Amino acid sequence: MSIQVGQMLPDVEIRAIYEGIEQTRTGQLFAGHKVVMFAVPGAFTPTCSNRHLPGYVEHYTKFRELGIDVMCLAVNDAYVMQAWAASQHVPPGLLMLADGNASFTQALGLVLDGSAYGMGPRARRFALYAEDGVVKLLQVEAPGEFRVSSAEAMLEALGWPQPPMDPIPTL
Repeated sequence: MSIQVGQMLPDVEIRAIYEGIEQTRTGQLFAGHKVVMFAVPGAFTPTCSNRHLPGYVEHYTKFRELGIDVMCLAVNDAYVMQAWAASQHVPPGLLMLADGNASFTQALGLVLDGSAYGMGPRARRFALYAEDGVVKLLQVEAPGEFRVSSAEAMLEALGWPQPPMDPIPTL
């Protein structure tokens, strides 16, 4: 069964791409933060490279205006994720997570069997919003689709655009 809204994200080792590659734990990454994490089946694959990651790159500042960190997860090694981030001009702060052994993806219960395509286990395409490691929103794509996990769909689900502030009344 996959992770559900209201559950704590699993705490496993993962590689995070900052300026370099760092081994860390997912519990540390999510603790005390509001985070949108989206997952792609693979770096350098067509939909992931042409639509999914570019949408989050384009709208990254909007998430930050909402006080939300953004993370991209893929079942790829850290060197592939680092190269993909560079090729996609990922802004500093948009954290790339390399789940090379699919440990985190398996713990989430969101594994895609890509064996028919020569890819082995991969992450299903999804996006989630978590506060302090607790899942508040989970949007998992149906096979072959790309709608509910896009940056635009997540921004809408999180209330973007922000409502305008009421003007200060003048006396």
